[in-house]
Amino acid sequence: MDFLALVLLLILDASASWARMFVALGISILISIVIGVYAAISPRAEKLILPVVDVLQTIPILAFFPFALYIFVVFLPGYIGINAAVVFLIITSMVWNIILGVYESIRTLPKEFLEVSDLYHFDRIERLRKIYIPAALPRIVEQSILSWSIGLFYLVTSEIFSVGISQDRVGYGIGVAFASLAYQGALPYLTGIVVFICFVVATRFLFFRPLENYSTRYMRQQAKVQPTAQGYERAVLNWVSRKIPKAPVILSANRIVRGRKHVSHISASADRPNLRPLYYALLAIVAVAVLYLFASNPSLLGYEAEVLPALAASFARVWFAFLFMILISVPVCVYLIFSSKQGSKYMLLFQVIASIPATILLPAIAVTLKSGELVAFVVFLLSGVWYIIFSIMASTRTLPSSIFEVQKIFGVKGRNAWKNIYIKAIIPGLITGAITGIAAEWNASIVAEYFTTSGVTGTTNVVSSVGIGIGKLLDLSLAPGGQGLGLMIIALLNLVVMILLINTFVWKRFYRQISKVYGG
Repeated sequence: MDFLALVLLLILDASASWARMFVALGISILISIVIGVYAAISPRAEKLILPVVDVLQTIPILAFFPFALYIFVVFLPGYIGINAAVVFLIITSMVWNIILGVYESIRTLPKEFLEVSDLYHFDRIERLRKIYIPAALPRIVEQSILSWSIGLFYLVTSEIFSVGISQDRVGYGIGVAFASLAYQGALPYLTGIVVFICFVVATRFLFFRPLENYSTRYMRQQAKVQPTAQGYERAVLNWVSRKIPKAPVILSANRIVRGRKHVSHISASADRPNLRPLYYALLAIVAVAVLYLFASNPSLLGYEAEVLPALAASFARVWFAFLFMILISVPVCVYLIFSSKQGSKYMLLFQVIASIPATILLPAIAVTLKSGELVAFVVFLLSGVWYIIFSIMASTRTLPSSIFEVQKIFGVKGRNAWKNIYIKAIIPGLITGAITGIAAEWNASIVAEYFTTSGVTGTTNVVSSVGIGIGKLLDLSLAPGGQGLGLMIIALLNLVVMILLINTFVWKRFYRQISKVYGG
């Protein structure tokens, strides 16, 4: 294949993948508006929806993809089913943070806006169209950018993954393209990466940047001020006033600001329901379901005996890679924050590198390293390290200048600086990044622990596999010769229970303690 034909084929593959991404993003936004608004206006819905979203965004949804793929292909055979499964997986990666963004936007609206809608007897559709959607628009745009980056990882993963376990496979897609390019030499592979980056950059500047500009311009034009919190509320008020020109809207900006201040002083525990009892209830339900399954099906104990060692092996790999993430990210971030004068340039470079999902590099990693354990380690590392770096850098943007002045005036260096300045400055962002980074590792386990290109035409059938692991087990449970749906369900139950236990009894407690110390 000549170079021009290769580029055209890559553009076709990337276009097919981007079409799936846009479909998934559109569906995610629609779902988020409905669920987020409902959670914000209904106390009963809030108590149910928020805990469910909180759990689902921390559980490795990718682990459910073999089951989703199985279901979609059964009910929608062929090309339609496999594409529906891929889009479904991308939605499950995109939708959660957009839901929370919509919820927070509506939840912090001063009650005066709803008084206007009550005055004119707005029905639900009118409230949604004239108040809720305009109020949530800035956060929808903001969260959609983040969701797009997350979705790219799942996009490539799902396209490669679907090839590996199903006779029905994605016809065109950037994941399939990279699985093939890994065996065609360095130049074709680098060409594919360049094409991918071009699509990423084009999406950022041609799609998301205009949306951001529109949102910012809307804020400035309506509020006649910079888009601060007060200006945001004035913008929404002016928008409502224009939509209802005869409304006796006598709500002054000062009243709106007072309403905002009142909302801002409500603690997070008052705004959101206490999730701990619901977590315990969910754990109890899962435990009862597991006990019932084992009691009614004694043969499942054999599955459990196979699942527990696999889960333990993956647990060890995830935390071993996490240790290396800390060893890499902490010194890098400390250097960028406290020593480097080119931090913004480095961050721009990091953003470009991070836009390349680890799964795009997976075929090349598998061919180069050959060892399944090394492949899994590298994929785990690349999947989680950027979460930690970006979280630390974001959390330190609001550091008071006095910290840097003290270090400069008193010349604090070495061990003393690390103990009294650096670690204390980065620890909140480090904890947040650790939670999301480890979650990303668990998601990556499906392809990190077992990867094959057997379904891709024009490639050598090379399999990268660890000896034992929960990702590998889930990957192969529904494959030809696998042990079937029963093993997959038991593996998923074990994985979900483990994630819930760690989140509830480790991360949430740790995060609360950090919040008490650093939140004042």
